[in-house]
Amino acid sequence: MFCSPTGGRIVKSQTGDLCMTTTEYIYDSSEATFENDVIRRSEETPVVVDFWAPWCGPCRVLGPTLERLANESDGAFYLAKVNVDENPQLSMRFGVQGIPAVKAFRDGKVVNEFVGAQPEPRVREFLKEIAPTEADQSVEDAASMLATRHWAEAEERYRVVLDSQPGNSAAAVGLIKALVAQGKGEAALSYIEDFPSGDEIVEAQQLEALARLMSEVEGENRHLDEDDLLAAQYWQAARLLAKGQHAAGMDGLLEVLRTDKKYRGGEPRKVMLGIFALLGEDDPLTREYRDGLANVLF
Repeated sequence: MFCSPTGGRIVKSQTGDLCMTTTEYIYDSSEATFENDVIRRSEETPVVVDFWAPWCGPCRVLGPTLERLANESDGAFYLAKVNVDENPQLSMRFGVQGIPAVKAFRDGKVVNEFVGAQPEPRVREFLKEIAPTEADQSVEDAASMLATRHWAEAEERYRVVLDSQPGNSAAAVGLIKALVAQGKGEAALSYIEDFPSGDEIVEAQQLEALARLMSEVEGENRHLDEDDLLAAQYWQAARLLAKGQHAAGMDGLLEVLRTDKKYRGGEPRKVMLGIFALLGEDDPLTREYRDGLANVLF
């Protein structure tokens, strides 16, 4: 049986039924070449080493996944294949006791590893930790922009990522934050309602009440009763939040809660929790106003 991939060199296994394609990102390594093609190479680019054997069933499952992801990475990391039967000294040197054994090298040292045929999402997470893709780096850069309150720049960067990776949940929740922070509630709600699967969905849901309030401000959807002072106070707090005046806006929300903790079904509390999610747990305003919220509610 032979491989039939696109590009690279087609090779046949010793058993004749397990094959691999070598490309510029995937190659065989041995005891004679390991220092050059793993240790030294990892000083410039991460190298993932797949310790495998032709008779190993789980290797047949994991190997193609690693090879495909290596090609997809477009040089973010190299994949070195080590046949443990042919290179027993390398197996002993790196403590390989079960296969497939995958070890990631950076700067000449093992920085992460796992054993056994893992599902593709787990493998992707493993690779993300040691060899972030261009999209990963863009998400990280955008997160830094959020942290420094460069909302518009963060929005632009997140949109670029989502154009190529619509299912990137980290980029999606980041974009929601950037939109909400600019008072773009309608756009933020559209992303919340169609949020991709991922751990960040909880954080996206925390932003929903804030996004809905920003949507009301954006559309001027409030028809106030001149005698309803509490509604006027809440609306003023919402408009301050839409302008990015978070401290003043939260002061207004707390005043509303002091008067009526159940106002609009407890919405002011949910909005404040959304602001905390927007700013982050380490932000001084989050710490200050979380204590203030607790004092009012309890």
